[in-house]
Amino acid sequence: MVAFTHLAIALSTVAGSLAAPAADPYVDAPDFELNGDRLMRRQDYNQDYKTSGNVNFSPTNNGYSVSFSGAGDFVVGKGWRTGTTRNITFDGSTTASAGTVLVSVYGWTTNPLIEYYVQEYTSNGAGSAQGQKLGTVTCDGSVYDIWKHQQVNQPSIQGTATFWQYISNRQSKRPGSGTVTTKCHFDAWNALGLNLGSHNYQTLSTEGWGNAGGNSKYTISGS
Repeated sequence: MVAFTHLAIALSTVAGSLAAPAADPYVDAPDFELNGDRLMRRQDYNQDYKTSGNVNFSPTNNGYSVSFSGAGDFVVGKGWRTGTTRNITFDGSTTASAGTVLVSVYGWTTNPLIEYYVQEYTSNGAGSAQGQKLGTVTCDGSVYDIWKHQQVNQPSIQGTATFWQYISNRQSKRPGSGTVTTKCHFDAWNALGLNLGSHNYQTLSTEGWGNAGGNSKYTISGS
């Protein structure tokens, strides 16, 4: 993988940048809002971090699109200000023409401080899966490799800190549509001693580095 240490710093820096979401008049609203006589689920967190290159991110009410070229590091996506054991359904596609590109359910917890990924698609190698492989889990009919990796004195949502990354990396990559039952992954991690804490934000994200080029477009819902 290309410059994982640099990537990890950039991804962790995302947390500091993204703890305050992009401007959104509904950002402090709950996950549900009343629309006429129907109670509708609404995404309420825009994830938007970029360094070098061209990254054109367009969030929508129920998803996002992004096109990118020559990208050094970026993470963009859509989700919730507070994570939980959601079933996250996404519908769309990703294409990658250069660099490394990932599509993941991505989030953080505190007490303990954890950065986690459920990687649905990686264009080049194992994406952010590095460190120690602990086993596998079958979720939603697919097999995922489980990894943990320690970040030492790196930026996080709580400033510079030492913390673990928990990663489920799907063996059969899917850049298109599907559902991630997060409880399946969280339970598998817990059985291996990988405990999560209190949830911070939780998103479906597209991520790239190493002069990444390509595009993504998704609609997202949770239950």
